[in-house]
Amino acid sequence: MQIILLTSFGGAFATYLLAKISSRLRDVCAVIVSGLLVVFVALLYNKTPAATLIPSFVGAPLTVRLNMLSWFFAIAIVVVGFLSIVFSFSYIKGKERADFYYLMMLLVNAGMIGIVLSADLLTFYIFWEIMSWGAFLLISYNRGPALRAGMKYIVMSVIGSVVMLAGILSLYAVYETFVFSELAGRIASASPAYSLACASMLCIAFAIKNAVVPLHTWLPDAHSEAPAPFSAVLSGILIKMGTYGLILVLYLFVGVKLFISPTYVWRGFRFVLLVLASITILVPSFIAVMQNDAKKVLAWSSIAQAGYIILGITFGTTLGFAAGMFHFLNHATFKALLFFGIGAVEYRTKTRDLNSLGGLLKRMPITFIAVLVGTCGLIGIPLTNGFVSKWLLYKTLILEGSPFLAFIALIGTWGTILYGYKLLHHVFLGQLPEKYKNVRKAPASMQFVLIILSLAVVVLGILPGIPLKLINTIAVSMGMDSMNINIFGIASETGALNTVNILSVLAAAGIVVWIILKASKKSTRISQEDNYAAGAAIPAERYSYTVDFYNPLYRMIRRYLRDIFDEFYYWIAGRVQAFSDMVRRLYVGDVGCYAMYILLFLSALILSQVWWRVW
Repeated sequence: MQIILLTSFGGAFATYLLAKISSRLRDVCAVIVSGLLVVFVALLYNKTPAATLIPSFVGAPLTVRLNMLSWFFAIAIVVVGFLSIVFSFSYIKGKERADFYYLMMLLVNAGMIGIVLSADLLTFYIFWEIMSWGAFLLISYNRGPALRAGMKYIVMSVIGSVVMLAGILSLYAVYETFVFSELAGRIASASPAYSLACASMLCIAFAIKNAVVPLHTWLPDAHSEAPAPFSAVLSGILIKMGTYGLILVLYLFVGVKLFISPTYVWRGFRFVLLVLASITILVPSFIAVMQNDAKKVLAWSSIAQAGYIILGITFGTTLGFAAGMFHFLNHATFKALLFFGIGAVEYRTKTRDLNSLGGLLKRMPITFIAVLVGTCGLIGIPLTNGFVSKWLLYKTLILEGSPFLAFIALIGTWGTILYGYKLLHHVFLGQLPEKYKNVRKAPASMQFVLIILSLAVVVLGILPGIPLKLINTIAVSMGMDSMNINIFGIASETGALNTVNILSVLAAAGIVVWIILKASKKSTRISQEDNYAAGAAIPAERYSYTVDFYNPLYRMIRRYLRDIFDEFYYWIAGRVQAFSDMVRRLYVGDVGCYAMYILLFLSALILSQVWWRVW
């Protein structure tokens, strides 16, 4: 494992140094480093090595270890990281500070690898901070409004880190160890109040990173301002470090038996998590519908999809855990695919405004297919990976007697259909604006990434047993029951999922449709302006009558779609700034004034002592 960390961190700085010689050397080094990480992690499958990085760091060793849970997250990190580097070749070419961009991309990747390999809380915290500060620099990369988005992110991240540090120090003060395996046994025997307090402090930090409502407000701005390749990493992987942290707390430290026990303390804690997950699914799904910036649509979508993951994990059953874990992997594939697809569109058109685009299917067919596949996975269309994980989640909710939560999850899917349609139609369908008639296809490096991720979405949807067997192994190692899994799905007494049957039905339906189309008259090609809406011709420069299609709905519900949590945080920031400005007035730079402050303080101190003695 040391070679993985050495390659990730050493490769980041080697890439930066080689950039001073040649940009081509920089690009080659970046792809070799990220590619080697994929190979090294893949070779460690089903192995459980452990090592000590530093024997003594502030009195405690820094240790790493690998198990199936950390391997599952690590392989997702390195694969998405590798694809983001390849996608960056064209995207970042010619931009300022490209050397710095590659350094930060590789360092963030290294920090995330370190997090999932950590065997103790001290090592975990160090890598967590490396990841957080590297992400801040990448979010702020484009400067201007990006600096504001970056500051918003880092302020919330620092708050989370401070709360996490308080929890870590409390655990060390009581148990005198940072090691996960040692803490796990001791926390289980602690008083419910203390174990809940420590779990809550850690979970607050993880919920901020996971963008759980009401701690989500940093994410929409961060996504819209960050470079597209990093947006894919940020949404697909980085925010899921919060998911990894939640799993550590709920399933390793607390333990599944205690977490799902009927005791009042943990039942209440679990209830709060389920409520927050449900709100995280529902509200952002419909806020996404109202966005006209393509990346903001995907940003709000990422918040909602995180709700599905946490909802599954929080149930504490094998099926729910499998649903949450598999949806993490699925979200890493289809959301990265969507961000890469929109990044390719932005690269060619220089805009993300949905009302300015349209008709790009004719100019960027590979990108269209990729975004179509990603959207189908996001919605949960059969034969995509999103269908399997959502099927598992719905089954969990129904079997566990939570029809209301199942209904909320279903409403969230309806919202996904609305903004998924809007994203596809407004970018690729309708009329092609005149200014984009000469738009070229995405560069080959971008198309390679889009094709790989599109295949992953479909393959994991047809052969879900491949990752589910690994997830089942992880679940059993945490004390949960085993599932009956085959390569095409899951078999159980309450119903089976078999993707072969679904594939057969859809293939038969496709053949019937093809026969009907072949037997029909051939279509006639006409000018794209020769079409009508409600009997009226569509103006040539207005690509589609569906521009601002959701405005009537927006007018009805916009008062309910205000991000009140964001407004509340800004209100607090305003009060803090006002107080700071008041305090700052005391610093006048005049020695006489400072002497007067000291005299006033001493006088107040003497008066308080006199008052105390009199009474």
